[in-house]
Amino acid sequence: MAIHRESWAFIFGLLGNIISFMVFLAPIPTFYQIYKKKSTEGFQSLPYVVALLSSMLWIYYALVKKDASLLLITINSFGCVIETIYLVIFLLYAPNKIRLSTIMLLLLLNVFGYGGMLLLTLFLIAGPKRLKVIGWICLVFNISVFAAPLGIMKRVIRTKSVEFMPLSLSFFLTINAIMWFFYGLFLNDYYVALPNTLGFLFGIIQIVLYLIYRNAKPQEPMKLQELNDVHIAELNTTVPSEPNHVTASGTVTEI
Repeated sequence: MAIHRESWAFIFGLLGNIISFMVFLAPIPTFYQIYKKKSTEGFQSLPYVVALLSSMLWIYYALVKKDASLLLITINSFGCVIETIYLVIFLLYAPNKIRLSTIMLLLLLNVFGYGGMLLLTLFLIAGPKRLKVIGWICLVFNISVFAAPLGIMKRVIRTKSVEFMPLSLSFFLTINAIMWFFYGLFLNDYYVALPNTLGFLFGIIQIVLYLIYRNAKPQEPMKLQELNDVHIAELNTTVPSEPNHVTASGTVTEI
């Protein structure tokens, strides 16, 4: 008996949930160190604020879509919970100035930005057009954050160091992008499928770079602040999404 497109979508979406779940948990060692040392040590909150916003956007999209959207809701609901926990830990141990800037960022993006989009699409746009507008917002947002790995890839080429671009994670993020691409493809949901083509492409490039530079002698050490950009790839796994994340794909590293 032939398997229907919906069944294939469920299979790929379930696999995407499993892989995305693991990638969402990737920063746990970093936050354990923050908790242990009672200091954020130069880490930035932006990647986690963006990852939270990405999950919120996809949940809204899935709720408006309704049909075959359960797997989008499950993984992004988990994403909202885990990213909120990360941000609470960050706020607890961040210096006052950074804590204030993080709160302002959360208010700007996740409260006023998201809230404004919610009100506009609920009251000014009706019917099928609402889903299209929300879908395009999610698509453009996630394509924009897919540019995050470009910075780390540039640093790998310049420093000839892959220390902060582990092959295993790049591989799993690439597989994750493939899962969500086919999930979207089988449901004819190109708002989900299209961003993950970019995630797959960047993932392949990262794997190739790793193979090229894995034995090369590093020329320049990376700065801690620059390495925080790596965590944006979590969005790449939320393109169920990400994404990085992620959230779709980029590189999430344990620093």
